[in-house]
Amino acid sequence: MARFRRRTCIILLLFILFICSIMMALKTLRPDRAGFGDPFGLGLLPELQQQTVHLDNKQNSLNRVQGDTITHVNNLHSIAVNTMKASMPPVIKLEEELSSPNYNFHIFYYSWFGNPQFDGKYIHWNHPLLPHWDPKIANNYPKGRHNPPEDIGANFYPELGSYSSKDPSVIEAHMKQMRAASTGVAEGLDRWCIQGVIVLSWYPPGMADENGEPTDDLVPVILDYAHKYNLKVTFHIEPYKDRDDRSMYHNVKYIIDKYGGHPAFYRHKTSTGRLLPMFYVYDSYVTIPEIWANLLTVSGSQTIRNTPYDALFIALLVEERHKHDIQRSGFDGMYTYFATNGFSYGSSHHNWASLKAFCDSNNLMFIPSVGPGYIDTSIRPWNNHNTRNRVNGKYYETAFSAALLVRPEIISITSFNEWHEGTQIEKAVPKRTGQVVYLDYKPHKPNVYLELTQKWSEKYRKEQEQWLM
Repeated sequence: MARFRRRTCIILLLFILFICSIMMALKTLRPDRAGFGDPFGLGLLPELQQQTVHLDNKQNSLNRVQGDTITHVNNLHSIAVNTMKASMPPVIKLEEELSSPNYNFHIFYYSWFGNPQFDGKYIHWNHPLLPHWDPKIANNYPKGRHNPPEDIGANFYPELGSYSSKDPSVIEAHMKQMRAASTGVAEGLDRWCIQGVIVLSWYPPGMADENGEPTDDLVPVILDYAHKYNLKVTFHIEPYKDRDDRSMYHNVKYIIDKYGGHPAFYRHKTSTGRLLPMFYVYDSYVTIPEIWANLLTVSGSQTIRNTPYDALFIALLVEERHKHDIQRSGFDGMYTYFATNGFSYGSSHHNWASLKAFCDSNNLMFIPSVGPGYIDTSIRPWNNHNTRNRVNGKYYETAFSAALLVRPEIISITSFNEWHEGTQIEKAVPKRTGQVVYLDYKPHKPNVYLELTQKWSEKYRKEQEQWLM
């Protein structure tokens, strides 16, 4: 009986030791500074993890060799140091790997904001309240315009305040936000974010939207700061006055001639190996296919094909019928832009598979657009039915998940800073002023959508590797 008890005690002790060892192992595997749980932890930086493990293994091997062969310690120390120097990436190289951007993520960016310090007045932050087209409905809603800096034309409030897009410190802050999320690794070490390509809203020189001012003179500054942070810039050509095949040819020529030599100017490598500029064309459907065909088909009267200004032209798809118009027009692909699942055929996630299949069968690119949510009631107070709640980031993640299911070559993000429509992933802060209470990203931090973008960039990168196998 005593022997049985002794055996039982030994087995129990071994079991306890086994459980303790498992718990210690799990503790060492858990990232100490993981924020918001696993999705925001160190798992977002597999390259850094792999290099850390690699260096630890090297050091352990070195210690074992030195312990086993003391008589040759001096020679082995010299050999080990040289081996470590050869195998350990220098700090600069590690930073380069961390900063390697994902040029298959394109993010829509707006440089139309102004304030008195840099522009002599507020621009866009004082956006008017737009009336409903039905006068009977319009009469039920307020009129007028916003009064910055406390009252701005947005439902969220920027961490940078009612800034000017001309402010160099703002431009640099935006590049940093698009490039780095500063939590989740170690104290003082930035984690690189992933927005590889900035899709810059663009009007020709001297032209602007009805609430803005010309911004083409900002392009060189944006290109310079983008290059500093290893980002690229392409252009989102807005529906400027009298946009047609002739003016598009001249404006594309202008962009390529003036900006095409800049190292931050984006060129996309096609399946045939060509490096071509890419242009997104907003509201492309307002121009008939026959006009576009003059510019975008080889036989067109204003053809840009096989010229020094040839490029990839991406049309906006809103309705299902637009896919046939896009094909006839000679476009190279389509994007969906709107961050409102269900608002249009193109923005509805469940239609992306059929759109991707159509594009694949017609040698077109399909670029789904994902966004963190949508709310524009600060400028369209009657449009509450199109609001898409962010659900603390779940809406954004659902959109990314839907996009990855169709295996796109490029994913676009709506947007970095379209504050009027509440699609921004730029940092926002809580703010209450007078009668206005702004929305915010709580319970998360102001950079939560940059972190979510980082998370899905890594996931996208890994899944792309699987697609290509």
